[in-house]
Amino acid sequence: MKQYLDLVKTVIETGSWQENRTGTRTIRIPGAMMRFDLAKDGFPAVTTKKLAFKSVAGELAGFLRANRSAADFRALGCKVWDQNANENSEWLANPYRDGPDDLGPVYGVQWRQWPAYKLIDAEKEAQIRDAQERGFRVVSQLRDEGKDKVLLYKAIDQLRECLDTIMKNPGSRRILFHGWNCADLDAVALPACHLLYQLIPDPGTREISLCLYVRSNDLGLGTPFNLAEGALLLHLIGRLTGYQPRWFTYFIGDAHIYENHLDMLREQMQREPYPSPRLVISDRIPDYAVTRKFEPEWLEKIEPSDFSLAEYEHHPALTAPMAV
Repeated sequence: MKQYLDLVKTVIETGSWQENRTGTRTIRIPGAMMRFDLAKDGFPAVTTKKLAFKSVAGELAGFLRANRSAADFRALGCKVWDQNANENSEWLANPYRDGPDDLGPVYGVQWRQWPAYKLIDAEKEAQIRDAQERGFRVVSQLRDEGKDKVLLYKAIDQLRECLDTIMKNPGSRRILFHGWNCADLDAVALPACHLLYQLIPDPGTREISLCLYVRSNDLGLGTPFNLAEGALLLHLIGRLTGYQPRWFTYFIGDAHIYENHLDMLREQMQREPYPSPRLVISDRIPDYAVTRKFEPEWLEKIEPSDFSLAEYEHHPALTAPMAV
């Protein structure tokens, strides 16, 4: 994880100060990248402090189940959503908030149940028929701008479509999913930070890589967590499709450090990193490379306990407040 420490150093030495919505200013740089060879370098878990790996696995399990309640994440061992759900003053006053612990349609809802609509002229029968053949259903007939229209809807499982494409058309350059739904930005506790995932399988080498774009990343708390979660997801997808994880490339738009995280990060920079650990996946999760049976339904059946880190040596835990 030397790349991570190098990025922290770069931000501290070359970044500029900026005010933001949280009230705690940040020092930041625009545009950053890290690239990990998962086949050779191990699992990208931070070692200069203890990674809350159980929480990482719990959050991923919640995303894959399309959870939208902090209570559901807590039940999976992940408490990182508690403050955003119940202590964010803007969200508490938001008319879309549906009571305590509600988060709105965050991450996993968009990944697994993207709300898709088509508004088609009623006279375009071929278009309506095609949409219905693709799983859309008519929800309303209305008149818009002087024309009769048909409104159709379906929930799109973006992630399942990615797995299906890996199996059927691995040469596609369109195997991606994202969480930035413009229509829902006003109805979520926190708009997606890690928002665009592109999967790149190589059927020749049987390796699969991931490019992840993060629009805004808190280097002190967010980056180590998101790195581990992205790598964990790639390993799971590889397991279910028969590919070995290889390259994990992590792009950040706004790479920043909160002012009250500087002491923690300076302490980490004084610590010598340990070798990266190895991810262990439970035998409970089917391995397509062994079974030759495609079972994508395991996306929502995983449990946090299905994942562990072997040979994980780390320095003592460090804490810092999360900006909300």
